Amino acid sequence: MSEKLDELQNATVGMIVGVIEVLVLQPINYCKNMTQQKQPISFNPVIMYRGVGANCINMGSCTMVQFVVGGKLKGMVLQGEKRRLTGAEEMVCGMGGGFVSALVGSPLELIMIQQQRKGFSTLKTISDIATPNNIARGFTGSAVREAVWTCGYLSIPPIVRQNLMENYPDTFDTKDKARIPAALLGGLFGCYLSHPFDTIKTCMQGDIERATYGGFMDTAGKIWRNNGGVYGFYRGATFRYGRMVCAVFMMDALRDIISVALYPSAFK
Repeated sequence: MSEKLDELQNATVGMIVGVIEVLVLQPINYCKNMTQQKQPISFNPVIMYRGVGANCINMGSCTMVQFVVGGKLKGMVLQGEKRRLTGAEEMVCGMGGGFVSALVGSPLELIMIQQQRKGFSTLKTISDIATPNNIARGFTGSAVREAVWTCGYLSIPPIVRQNLMENYPDTFDTKDKARIPAALLGGLFGCYLSHPFDTIKTCMQGDIERATYGGFMDTAGKIWRNNGGVYGFYRGATFRYGRMVCAVFMMDALRDIISVALYPSAFK
């Protein structure tokens, strides 16, 4: 998200960045989802890419919303001032964009997870979940996760990158050099703080029949009791952290590249 772009421009950049990230990293996301639900992992690419269409729409639209809302919040904070946002301001703007994006992302992830579990077509899956009782399943976990994740990939990397370049200019003399540690820290922040909520959400969305998991608190309690306490909330975290580090690096780089390529006049 950039305060230099308008809402439509931020939306376009966000959509492109989100779709590219999904197409490259879908297999890691599949492994994470299966591990969280204690399901067997298949290395058949056809199975690993089940639900990729819904996930492209999900990540593309969510990243678009995050860029738009985050950019709008940045503009509201700055109110025309020519200054850099403080670290706290960056983080609040990122979290706000993430929370709002869950309104779009949670139902789309529900479609993807149901396709991964059952292998049905997109239309069949939508017909199964398009009820008031199911469509919002897992929203609370999704909203908290997206707020923390968006802060991790949109807010933390610029803060870390700028700090490294200013304080260690001999070592980090370009943005690309500073992006690697920024991605590692952003991914660490986004992954491990949000992963318990992601696990609860994934278990709920994988069980729309409610055979094992009920509501948010019931699901959290069962994960705690049946999976060794805190450990149960971090099933699949290794896959998710690997994906997040790659995603943070890609998205941090791509948003700069694509923004300048599409809208060069905004950065003069």
